[in-house]
Amino acid sequence: MPELPDVEGFREVLDSCGRGHRVRRVDVRDAGVLRGVGARRLRREVEGRRLGRPHRHGKLLVAPVGDGPALVWHFGMTGELIPASADDPLDRHDRVVLTLDGERQLRYRDQRKLQGVRLADGPDAVEHMLAGLGPDALDIDRGDFLALLAGRRGAVKGLLMDQSAVAGLGNLLCDEILWRAQVAPGRPARDLDEAEARHVFTAMRRVLATSCRAARVPPRRNWLTGHRDDTEPSCPRCGTPLRSRRVSGRRTVWCPACQH
Repeated sequence: MPELPDVEGFREVLDSCGRGHRVRRVDVRDAGVLRGVGARRLRREVEGRRLGRPHRHGKLLVAPVGDGPALVWHFGMTGELIPASADDPLDRHDRVVLTLDGERQLRYRDQRKLQGVRLADGPDAVEHMLAGLGPDALDIDRGDFLALLAGRRGAVKGLLMDQSAVAGLGNLLCDEILWRAQVAPGRPARDLDEAEARHVFTAMRRVLATSCRAARVPPRRNWLTGHRDDTEPSCPRCGTPLRSRRVSGRRTVWCPACQH
C-alpha cells in the first residue's frame, strides 16, 4: 500500500517529468478511478494547460493545472504514478494517461481502484480536501507530536495510523517506527512517558528519512520490514520470534522481547 515515502517518490516523478509541461491529451481508460469528476470535464479542464509544481500532504499528491484547477491523486492500496514514453506498451491497469508535450506520458496505474483521481476547482477546493488531515508526518514538530501522544487514550499504533492525527503513516511504517522505538503497538498512547514518546518521534523521523530516499519502506534485513513476511519471522535485533495480530484493525507485527 502506498505510504508517505511512496507518494513522495510519485511527487518527484511528477516534478521531474511533468512540471512545466503542457498536457496535450487526457485518456481516461477506466472512469472507475475518477472521484467526483467525469471524464469529459477532466479533459476539458486539464487538456492544453501546463502542470505546476506538485506538492504532497500525507498520502495525497496535488498538481496545479494552469492557473485554475488541480489534479489530486489518492493512491489507495495499489495506485502508482508511472513515467513513460508515448510508444511504451500500455499496462492493463493503466487507468488514466496524461500525454504531455514531447510525447512523454504520466500514467496512473491502479489494480484495485479503491481510490483514484480527483479534480479540485482551485486552491480553496484543495484546502477543503486536505482539511480533515492532520499535520504531515515529515512536518510535525516534536512538541506537537508529544502533545498528540499525551492526549490520546487509544493504542499508539492506532494513533499513528489515524490520518486526522498525523498524515502519511501506514501499516508498514508504523510497525517499523514502533519496533525502532521499542514500544509495543497496543500500548495506550498517553501511557508512554516522555522519554518513550521522544523515542517514537526520533524513530519516525529516521525511518521516514531513509524510506523517502528509497521511495518506499525498504525491506532491509536489519529492519523489521525485512522479516515480517518470513515463514518463521524473528526479530533482527534480538532473534526472538515475532508476533502478529490485529491492532486497530490492521495486521501488526512486533517483537515481544524488545517492545514493551
